[in-house]
Amino acid sequence: MAGFFDTYGFLLVSMVLGAILGLSLYLPLMAGQLSLASPGFYALGGYIAAILSTKVFLVTGNLYPLPLLLLEMLLAGVACGVLGMIVGIPALRLRGIYLAIATIAFVEVLRVIALNLDITGGAVGIFGIPQPFPSAIAYLWIAIPLLLISMIFLYRLERIRVGRALAAIREDELAADAMGINPTYYKVLAFTLGAILAGIVGAISAHFLNTWNARQGTFDASIIYLTFVLIGGSRTFIGPVLGGMLFTALPEILRAIADTGVPTAIAQFLRDGRLIIFGLLIVIGTIFFPQGLVTPELLKRRKARGEKSS
Repeated sequence: MAGFFDTYGFLLVSMVLGAILGLSLYLPLMAGQLSLASPGFYALGGYIAAILSTKVFLVTGNLYPLPLLLLEMLLAGVACGVLGMIVGIPALRLRGIYLAIATIAFVEVLRVIALNLDITGGAVGIFGIPQPFPSAIAYLWIAIPLLLISMIFLYRLERIRVGRALAAIREDELAADAMGINPTYYKVLAFTLGAILAGIVGAISAHFLNTWNARQGTFDASIIYLTFVLIGGSRTFIGPVLGGMLFTALPEILRAIADTGVPTAIAQFLRDGRLIIFGLLIVIGTIFFPQGLVTPELLKRRKARGEKSS
């Protein structure tokens, strides 16, 4: 068992973090907003943690103090939340593809800024970010509780007045507005919550990866995170969790298939064509599974079967 965790510890933690990133994209979708800004907030949270841990919180010892990591997560969440409100108020006046384009532009602006600042290390980035845990698998001690807290929060959110208002806006914004629901307020709230979550994950990931640069927040990352939600399911929070774990593990699965003796051209495609495969999956998934693999109806049927069997 120890050998299994040593071999796959990095992948397991990446899958959990991918699931949380999927939830950060799911939050704006609760209000029907196709936002691709999560990689930007993820990158910002990582830069905040990387700068603080390498230039401000200079500590001695083999392991970085866990309370300082928690403080970095808090600061990253606050900074991303404030920026999320600043960006969200004007951007969320847009809808559909126009909002997606605006948030892609936001991600690119942050990336270019990071490439041209000395404090972020420019194109090289920041290296030697200290480790709060002795091994990769130990990051599960902080990643799993964060995932569970996020899932519980979303479970409750979907069942209170705020969640019902978000669902009403997603189904018909004009009708929701006519019923007295303020669409701007709730859309900015969902966008900000997603930004906070992405920033917190970025702070953890900076330490987990030990290095941070502008490649962490790119358009490619936006497509990958979008795959988590669209294929996993965009109508229930379980979908992004499943999609995030599945598609974070997919590159490793493809590499394993490529090493089984398939023709060289196919093996090369499986190793390097991840984004092409993700794009194909988005197209196929939206055709055959327009609401994703996990839908509220599917969960209700499984619950009904469980009640009958008991």
